[in-house]
Amino acid sequence: MAEPARPPGWRRGIAGVMADVWPPRGARTGGWPEVGADAWPSLSAHLTRWTREEAGAGRLLPWVPVAFGAGIAVYFAADHEPALWASVPTALLLCIVAALMRRHPLFPAVVMIAAAASGYAVATSKTARVAHPVLPRPLYSVALSGFVEARDIRERSDRIVLRVTAMESDRHAITLTRVRLAVRKGTAPDVGSFVQLKARLLPPLAPVRPGSYDFARDMFFQGIGASGFVMGGITTLTPPQEGGFGLRYGAAMQGLRDAIDARIRARLDGDERAIATALLTGRRDAITPDVNDAMFISGLGHVLSISGYHMAVVAGVVFFAVRALLALIPGLTVSLPIKKWAAAAALVAAAFYLLLSGAEVATQRSFFMTAVVLIAVMVDRRAVTFRTLAVAAMIVLIAAPEALVHPSFQMSFAATLGLVALVQFGLPRLFATPDRSVTERIALWGGRELAMLLLASLIAGLATTPYAAFHFHRITPYGVLANLAAMPVVSALVMPAGLLGLLAAPFGLDGLCWTLMGWGIDWMIAVTRWVAALPGAVGRVTAFGIGPLILASFGLLLIGLLRTPLRWSGAVLIAIATIWSVSTPQPDILISGDGRAVAVRGRDGRLHVMRTGKDVFVVKEWLAADADPRVPSDPTLGDGVSCDESGCVMAMADGRFVALTLRPEALADDCTRAALIVTSRAAPASCAAAAIDRQRLQQQGALMLATQGAGFAVTPARAVGTSRPWWPAAETGEFEPVLTPRASMPRVQDATPPEAEQGADD
Repeated sequence: MAEPARPPGWRRGIAGVMADVWPPRGARTGGWPEVGADAWPSLSAHLTRWTREEAGAGRLLPWVPVAFGAGIAVYFAADHEPALWASVPTALLLCIVAALMRRHPLFPAVVMIAAAASGYAVATSKTARVAHPVLPRPLYSVALSGFVEARDIRERSDRIVLRVTAMESDRHAITLTRVRLAVRKGTAPDVGSFVQLKARLLPPLAPVRPGSYDFARDMFFQGIGASGFVMGGITTLTPPQEGGFGLRYGAAMQGLRDAIDARIRARLDGDERAIATALLTGRRDAITPDVNDAMFISGLGHVLSISGYHMAVVAGVVFFAVRALLALIPGLTVSLPIKKWAAAAALVAAAFYLLLSGAEVATQRSFFMTAVVLIAVMVDRRAVTFRTLAVAAMIVLIAAPEALVHPSFQMSFAATLGLVALVQFGLPRLFATPDRSVTERIALWGGRELAMLLLASLIAGLATTPYAAFHFHRITPYGVLANLAAMPVVSALVMPAGLLGLLAAPFGLDGLCWTLMGWGIDWMIAVTRWVAALPGAVGRVTAFGIGPLILASFGLLLIGLLRTPLRWSGAVLIAIATIWSVSTPQPDILISGDGRAVAVRGRDGRLHVMRTGKDVFVVKEWLAADADPRVPSDPTLGDGVSCDESGCVMAMADGRFVALTLRPEALADDCTRAALIVTSRAAPASCAAAAIDRQRLQQQGALMLATQGAGFAVTPARAVGTSRPWWPAAETGEFEPVLTPRASMPRVQDATPPEAEQGADD
């Protein structure tokens, strides 16, 4: 039957815009081979054809940033810092070779190798450019003078970043460039101030367990060499020299943020004010813990961190507002490109939003992505394509290669990849319907918009699941529900009201805007708490290694970037990664980097903690990685733990004892009774027990131990010989990967812990 004629304009709308994305039927001969006697030869022919099609003109461009990022990942996995003189010339040579081989069949492979080498070289160059001293050990009373470069207003305390001009300490001659200090609530000096103070300084926080996030690396690339807290008062002095343009700019932006916060504070308070300020200025530390936790449990935590969504809303609101205003003037719509003017105005608004929100790495990435899209509109190019995403990724990775290992980069680009794939592959089929009457079109419009929102939320949520599980050890089962209920209000009311408030504030007409913004935030908080209270809302996931994450990431790339049936091989990789991650064994013993906290898995299968200090953050991370719903203050964490002034002891699941030894006189007794002792002192050479002492902790940091026969297999946060600028190598030493007690140790069924025995004698 002949296809019925279609009226003019049938291909308009989304289907018409995307008509050149999805090929028409019959344009490709590729498809699943038919099952039969010649199935294998047919499959081989199809695989060859699909591979050639994927390597066609223009298909390899999105893979260039993937290879570039792979080179950066290899850099961060190196044991010691690469030589700049070796990595940069190698990358340049490979780029020249790739240019010369542009007509050779091996050109795609050479380009990918050159891109990977370039990523490696860019990361090496960035580290050399930001190199600065890092505090190797704690200092307890340090006199500091310097300029305040940043100030964060937090719920319980404030925090400043100090650019150090003078540093005096009796114990160490190091002079740091920047330090981050906590100060008492309400005592943080203004940005740009020159201050003098005394502080206790600590080295940047290393991973709290092997494989966990490296905060020291983040601080290094921010130029911060130590953290700590102020002891006593802060004296503001006249600066001996000018702080420079950067400091004056920081002070001006801080003053603007303070003024905006003051205007919001006049109408809103509590979490309403805190969230409104976070959305407009990037300050998000004043949000109460219960609302903050509920936001992340419900899947709305991304709203609190200024990202691609916020940039898209700001740019979108300005774009459509400017275009609508210009369209009211008939002469402009005919003779001038008002669409390009609107895109330029949106780009300016996005740049201002970048500066206002602090221009952190995550925000810079979002701005680059938005800028590429707007520039594409201005030069009459399609805005939402894989090439746009590839260009944005390259800009971000060149400017900040360290962003690759940050969860915000991984989650943002994974979600964007899924949405671009939806726009290019899914929406044309969804919207390409036969001609219908006007009534039917009106009836279908709402359903299609709802379906598009549902699909976008679902795909973005699924794409970010591996990274949320790896970094935060949780997933959001009801994330789609929360986003469907809250995000339309945030997009249509909260953000537009906030932007209008910024414009109206200089004229004193912003009060109603903040009130409207508060109504929308109230709705978002209500949705957050409702979803977080649903059964099974907290999807806890046990920690797993980097291997499953890499495999899942490659699977997502295959599904998103390939166009032939080969893309479904990505689903196979994701399935393998899922099985791999859930089968990862959990450690039997966890030891903090300072040796002050030890967690032992008991017979109930849960962790029980021996600790001599607060260690709240460390214990919280351990419990999260173990998918344990308890909090650090839960009294059941101490079940089975016996402590006195000399230390603590706890029985493992197999009945053997683990001892945390505090005093030297307790070492002799613990060495004969415990299978493993942990001490911040030097363990005696004659100790019969397996020992983790000060030397090993200083060089390897936090440790995970798994029982292996009579011994313990040790997984360190840092392998012996590893030396990076953010974690300088300590003195070298030889450490056995498997610790074995020298004698058979008592078990809980035939012996009592030393403290319990002493109590019985008393």
